[in-house]
Amino acid sequence: MSKSVKMVEEEKPKTDTASPAEEVKMPQKRYFRQRAHSNIFSDHDLDYPIHPNLMDWHQHYPTFFPSPPAKEDTPSLEVLNRPLDPSAPRVEWADIGCGYGGLLTSLAPHYPKTLMVGMEIRIKVQEYVRERILALRRREPGSYENVSVMRMNAQKFLPNFFHPGQLTKMFFLFPDPHFKKRKHKARIITATGLDEYAHFLALGGLLYTITDVRDLHDWMVQHLDAHPLFQRLPRDEEEADPVTPHVRNSTEEGIKVERNRGEKFLAVYRRIPYPT
Repeated sequence: MSKSVKMVEEEKPKTDTASPAEEVKMPQKRYFRQRAHSNIFSDHDLDYPIHPNLMDWHQHYPTFFPSPPAKEDTPSLEVLNRPLDPSAPRVEWADIGCGYGGLLTSLAPHYPKTLMVGMEIRIKVQEYVRERILALRRREPGSYENVSVMRMNAQKFLPNFFHPGQLTKMFFLFPDPHFKKRKHKARIITATGLDEYAHFLALGGLLYTITDVRDLHDWMVQHLDAHPLFQRLPRDEEEADPVTPHVRNSTEEGIKVERNRGEKFLAVYRRIPYPT
């Protein structure tokens, strides 16, 4: 496995001529372009823990998590069996396939105490989001410390990062439509995929989907409606949710659809208890 790309910047020599915050330059997308699709079934060179208790979140959120102790060659059963501490900081929102990070950077200032992570499989795109977040942290010290990104195949490795019921929001915004029927198995919303998402969502947690492709929207709604652990929010409740405008309008795809006067199809579902 490759060495993980850390959010914490390496220590640099201090000088008396530090650039003021307003001079911090944001990364430019033109230097981070990459093809739109990535094969989720390929063996990508990824770095991930073997268990959520072994995840080093300090590298992503240094103001929230202390530096971890030295890694053991063989983790003890006590460490692996340690339950999630409800009083400790933990990642609660996950943007699956976060693209260029528009949702994350839009939400972060509004929910500064909520830790949120983006998972993006494309190398260059993940690098752009990382640089974007670091630049925002430099430009506005004390802000954007609650948001991070990692390169990851979320359709394979969510169990390596999250405990059951840890997440309170999951976002699936403008996912790859995989138009060809033989590629429908790679869609982000499937019957088996929803089993896993329900496992990590807390009761009452919300799963957000949006797309500009009507066929994909119908597919996602069909699978979510059929799943016993998800219940669609009424339209008025969707619209009253303060996160909904960010879901619609903060991503690169959402802005593009708006610019082209296209239609966006939104569906939000709540995680409900097992039927009795």
